[in-house]
Parts: sequence; structure tokens; C-alpha cells
Amino acid sequence: MTTTDSKTRNRSKASADTPKKAASAARVEGGTVIRRKAAKRRAKPKKQAAPRQILSAKGADKHVLYQLSVQSPEEDMKFLKRVYKSKRGRDAKHFREDFCGTGLFASHWVKRGKEFTAEGFDICPDTIAWGIEHNFAQIGDAAERMTFHVRDVREKSHRKPDLRAAQNFSYFVFKERSELLEYARSVYEDLAKDGVFVMDIYGGPDAMAEETEERKIDEGFMYVWDQHRYWPATGEYKAYIHFQFKDGTEMRRAFTYDWRLWNLTEVVDVLEEAGFPEVETFWEGTDKDGESGNGIYRKSRRGENCDAWVTYIVGYK
Repeated sequence: MTTTDSKTRNRSKASADTPKKAASAARVEGGTVIRRKAAKRRAKPKKQAAPRQILSAKGADKHVLYQLSVQSPEEDMKFLKRVYKSKRGRDAKHFREDFCGTGLFASHWVKRGKEFTAEGFDICPDTIAWGIEHNFAQIGDAAERMTFHVRDVREKSHRKPDLRAAQNFSYFVFKERSELLEYARSVYEDLAKDGVFVMDIYGGPDAMAEETEERKIDEGFMYVWDQHRYWPATGEYKAYIHFQFKDGTEMRRAFTYDWRLWNLTEVVDVLEEAGFPEVETFWEGTDKDGESGNGIYRKSRRGENCDAWVTYIVGYK
């Protein structure tokens, strides 16, 4: 695994305090090496490997909790693989994960085989360091096919990606249209000549409500999504993730989101202005009861008017 680093306007360089497990899997490349840190989550995540015990806020690891309650890399990967292959007639080989955090998605990508490589961009060195130790140290030689960049997502990849993704609505961090357009243009220029870019987005009336949503996680805790404040004149949005435990303790504000709630049509317009000649949206179907999502996303030009929805936006270069 390679880790590169640069100064950003928001974060300092990575610490030199690296865990031994991560150091054994990492190769130094051009900068400080890390040796030793969503969003409305309505989709049903696939269960990840459970920790031995999660009983109290005091001993819980917030990144483990997040991966268990929010992320579903295998399901996301199935969708991305299907969309790319159906359009290009072959498998994508080089993948880039923007706002990658712990790199969980990328770790699943590189495990697929020797021809699959990945890069991840995030400005939080502590989160990347956690991911190296917990998601990559145990996957053996596959870790060597992953490169982490502690850099702004608008910077260039080492290798032009076939497939690039911004998951869990993290691009909501761009509050101005000019910033989102700059990002979209950088993505378009960075992709391989027939590259594909995938974003997810959520919306519907419930997305603008100041409310909390609780979901029980099988591993023994409660996930709480807190839509704390929404300002309709600017689209500014403040949200938190809390975790509650059976012993009555709570990990409050484990994650904080200071975002703009973007509208679907706004994002599509930005992608088209950035140069993408074709942009499609994929909408989730429902279970037999007609109320719950079934995890199957199909292309739709108009979508469906629901109180809350999660949709993929796909731009083709």
C-alpha cells in the first residue's frame, strides 16, 4: 500500500505515529507516511464482520460502529460493476474512491484480484490511518494495490481511473455551486477517456425535516441519524450520527456533518456543465409490501416521488 500526503487548506500533514501493523503493509512514496481517524443512511446495509462485543460507549470504536451501520461495500460494488460493464462491455480495473475515509470500499475492490487497483482521497489522516490498520493490514498482498492520498478530492489521481465514486453524500461538503462545479470538472478531466463517475444523493420531504431516525443494529447497538438543522434559504444542513447502547450509555455526535443539501436536478445540471455528455439516475425499487427499499436500482428518467429516497447519479465521459 502506498500513502502520499500534501498540505490542504483544512488539514495538516499526517502524524508520524504509525501502528506497526500498518507500517508492515505500507510502502513510502513521496511525502509523510501514515504510520499510526453519509449522511442519511436509508438503504439497508449489508452486515459486516462484527466486533467481539459492543456493550458501552466507553469501549466502542466509532469507525467500527459506522462501518457496521452505514456502509455496504459489497452491495455498492455490485451496482458500480454492473453500471460500468453494461455501458463499456468490460470490467473496470482501476477505481478511485473520493472522500474515502477508512477506505472500506477500496479494500473490497483490490481483494478481487491482481488486476484490480485503487486510489483513495481524503483530507483526514487519522481516519485513513485507522483504515490502513483495520481494513488493509489483514488483506495481505492486496493492500499493495491501494494508494491513499491525504489530499483534496479535486486533485489528480496517480493513474486515470476507469471508475470513480463519491459515496455517502460526502460531496455535500461543497456549499457553493462554484465549488461543486470545480469538483465535477476535476473529476471529468481526471477520468480515463471512457471513465464513469458515480455519486449517490438523497432527497424527498423527509430530507428537509429536523428530526431523528433510529435503527437497531444486530451487533447490539442503536444507530441514530440526527437531522439537526436545515436552513431552506441557503440549503445549509447540520446533522449528526449518535450511537446508543444496551447499557444505557450513548456516544453522542460521533460524526458531525456540516453540509449543503443539494437537489438532484442541481447536481445533474452541474455534471452536464462540467462536460459529462450523458448523465443517468438510478432509483431503488420496493419490496412486496411497497414500503421498504429492495436494494435494486434501475435507471429512470423521472424517478419516483417518495417522502425519502436514495438515488445514484452516473456520469459517463
